Amino acid sequence: MNNSQMKMAQGIKKKPIKKGTIKRLFSYIFRHRVTIIIVIACIIISSVAEVYGQLFLKSLIDDYITPLVNSIDKDYAPLIKALMAMGGIFLIAIITMYIYNRLMVNISQGVLKDIRDDMFQKMEKLPIRYFDSNSHGDIMSHYTNDTDTLRQMISQSLPNTFASLITIISTFVSMIYLNFLLTLVLLVCIFLMLLISGKFAKKSGKYFVAQQQSLGKVNGFIEEMIDGQKVIKVFTHEDVVKKDFDKINNELCNNSTKANIYANMLMPMMANLGNITYVIIAIFGGLFAIFLPNGSLITLGTIAAFLTLTKSFTFPITRVSQQLNFIIMALSGAARIFDLMDQKPEENKGTVKLVNVKVKNNELIEVKEETSKWAWKMDDGSLIELKGDVRFNDVSFGYDPEKEVLHNISLYAKPGQKIAFVGSTGAGKTTVTNLINAFYEVEKGSITYDGIDIKLIDKNDLRKSFGMVLQDTNLFTGTIMDNIRYSKLDASDEECIKAAKLANADYFIRNLPDGYQTVITSNGASLSQGQRQLLAIARCALLNPPVMILDEATSSIDTRTEKIVQEGMDKLMEGRTVFVIAHRLSTIQNAKAIMVMENGRIIERGTHEDLLKEKGEYYNLYTGKLELD
Repeated sequence: MNNSQMKMAQGIKKKPIKKGTIKRLFSYIFRHRVTIIIVIACIIISSVAEVYGQLFLKSLIDDYITPLVNSIDKDYAPLIKALMAMGGIFLIAIITMYIYNRLMVNISQGVLKDIRDDMFQKMEKLPIRYFDSNSHGDIMSHYTNDTDTLRQMISQSLPNTFASLITIISTFVSMIYLNFLLTLVLLVCIFLMLLISGKFAKKSGKYFVAQQQSLGKVNGFIEEMIDGQKVIKVFTHEDVVKKDFDKINNELCNNSTKANIYANMLMPMMANLGNITYVIIAIFGGLFAIFLPNGSLITLGTIAAFLTLTKSFTFPITRVSQQLNFIIMALSGAARIFDLMDQKPEENKGTVKLVNVKVKNNELIEVKEETSKWAWKMDDGSLIELKGDVRFNDVSFGYDPEKEVLHNISLYAKPGQKIAFVGSTGAGKTTVTNLINAFYEVEKGSITYDGIDIKLIDKNDLRKSFGMVLQDTNLFTGTIMDNIRYSKLDASDEECIKAAKLANADYFIRNLPDGYQTVITSNGASLSQGQRQLLAIARCALLNPPVMILDEATSSIDTRTEKIVQEGMDKLMEGRTVFVIAHRLSTIQNAKAIMVMENGRIIERGTHEDLLKEKGEYYNLYTGKLELD
């Protein structure tokens, strides 16, 4: 088990950030365009107000403080008014900053909601093949880790980056206004800072992308190990799976460590470079004031304001360099999300419709409230009763197009007949039922349903007319009643109870603490396997399908419980076309035909008695000379 998991984990390819990812992400963000406009306005006002407040420092020193120091009669009124004006400017910056940060929370959560909605909607349209070939934990990672990186980027990185750019631009303009020569000195220092930060950002960005992919592997592994805890403990594989986990966890650790080493080094390094730049500007400012003619019009206020603006100029660059790592990581998560959304949905080209009907005066009448029969709805609106005649016509199929698992399968099930499949594991039994449900497309040959190729039938209608009871029962968090009603959401309580009685489930349900309103969780962990199976049969009975598929439905329960479950299934199978995959041959002796499969081929077919007379594979299985794997 661990080897297959490791192969699956290793098979997750590293996906680069695709072109168009940013455009698609911003299409979600700009769904909130009115709020975005307000945010942009607040960011501009906040950034400009902050820079203007720093620029005001020159006037404060040269026009108020210096004259006040040199005057004999001290008049503080102008200075107080100037300080109040300066305080007002910074207050505006604070208020607008609060507003845009608060609004960005609403935008980020709204965007994540829209993305999760679209992602889940698309996931529900994907074919079964996608879920068979992708780790469930990795798929879950799209909804958790990947979306969380988007939340951080939208609520923090994007507004901080935009605010930093506005600050840089407004600060740069202010610096040119104050002194052009000092601005040139600053640009040389900034060029060196950007050169260094670019190299670090490139390094960390690569590892942040790898970190997201490794995180998906870890989630997939953990999800499978949680599901398989009983198996792990039975075979005492704790040490084995721990080694496997250590391997992919070390990969995550290494990628995360390298990503954060470069990212964490960047901030202090840029801060120190900013401090060095600050010192260089102070030195050159003093030199220009002393040695250049008229000090290049550099006053004490000019130097103080320029030094303050230098901090305001270098800090946003440092902040942008740091935010780039989070943006790259978020874009990696977005690319993974959009990769899921770009998966080819399950094709449904069928136009033939099936409807629920009831019989009145020997006529079929379309209804929604009550289901007594199923019928074809013709183009002219007429209804033809669905009988349940299913035929395979020389069908070949392979999950991998280059490797067939079914070879030239031909069989038929007339209305009301019970057809059984037996054979060793991997013989192709379950694949046959997957094709009946159109979970996979037939490559060669055809499958007909009442004479109509299933490719021409609307897949939703086709599957509604098939009832399935599987070996692994899936129950959902909710009440017993909700789980029975899952097959027909508009069914009344009375219909659900009637279905439970038909499935022999009513007795045990009424003995539960809250009866039909008992809440179950964790796939019905509080119920026995037999009870879960009875609920699955009741769910199927409520649907009242003309065709039933039973995939080893009793193989994992004891013989006493099997008898109860079998009685429920026998009631359900009456008058229906039934396909049974059997592990216990005692359950299929009354089948109209038994298909013995091996290596994707039907090697024997006939009734129980006929096959025993042939003394072939089935005879050996029945008499115990061979055993089913």
